[in-house]
Amino acid sequence: MQRSGASGKHLGGSASPTVLVAPDSFKGTYAAAEVAAHIARGARAAGATAVECPLADGGEGTYDVLRHALSADVVEVETVGPWRDPLRAAYALTREGVAIIELAAASGLGLRRDDDDALASDTFGTGLLVAHAAERGAGHIVIAAGGSATTDGGAGAVAAIAERGGLRGARITVLCDVTTSFEDAAVVFGPQKGADPDQVGLLTARLHEQAGGYPSDPRGVARTGAAGGFSGALWSWYGAELVSGADYVLDMIDFDRLAGDAMAIVVGEGRLDSQTQQGKIISAVLTRVANKPVFAVVGSIDLDLGEFAERFDGIMVASDPTALAEAGARVAERVRPA
Repeated sequence: MQRSGASGKHLGGSASPTVLVAPDSFKGTYAAAEVAAHIARGARAAGATAVECPLADGGEGTYDVLRHALSADVVEVETVGPWRDPLRAAYALTREGVAIIELAAASGLGLRRDDDDALASDTFGTGLLVAHAAERGAGHIVIAAGGSATTDGGAGAVAAIAERGGLRGARITVLCDVTTSFEDAAVVFGPQKGADPDQVGLLTARLHEQAGGYPSDPRGVARTGAAGGFSGALWSWYGAELVSGADYVLDMIDFDRLAGDAMAIVVGEGRLDSQTQQGKIISAVLTRVANKPVFAVVGSIDLDLGEFAERFDGIMVASDPTALAEAGARVAERVRPA
């Protein structure tokens, strides 16, 4: 598959072309840094200069990407999971007072057990992490909201923050990988969190009731439905800024400069499908590098991509380290001079 305007076998023009390897994680299989390392290994073996640049969009892996980019220290905290079971989780804190919290660390879908009640889960544990960061002097708390097991409208987090003394002047930015509004959170995401149709109805009714009692009504506001309404609660109670996780990450790692120095960009994710266009990291990258060759290396692909497939100069399926390295080599061969 080849993007219009990218004709010919080779796209390069220097002795050692620079390839920016910028994949997302392959969910449940490889972290973004692992994917980048495997692809880069193949590209280097084929004679290219490969720059590893693992990415995330506010969901899985965002904490690791930002912690590395900001050289933040890890802070471990005793907290609770989505069903209030004790656990130990970590967040990151920079010397400048920026805290990086991944909601999934204390309220994530990966903590769910088969018999856990979707109605009972809450974000209290994430609220404890937020409060702890404020106690430690964080002036800016950045929360990656993807991967939650909860649809509590953020009530648990608000309660935990209030119990522990509030934000102490800190401001909050929530990184969202969806644009869903508060009242639709249960309908859109409840089933994947274990909610049956009746529970989805109950959760939706509860979200409407909560919204009516919050300081500012989050219904109808884009991104307020992220993490089962968690983002909407923090927007309403604390004036949290809700932003595209993909664009925030790209800005924080200085992606535009890195892309400007590269001859071609490699993106990647576990599955390339129609959802990739809806605010995901690959879509954000494509918007920023419209005039450069972009190759996609993915674990699997929906063959019904339509015109979206034409936005890439090549799409390669690779699902293990050897195949990922081979894909990197193929990209290097495409961009090196003939």
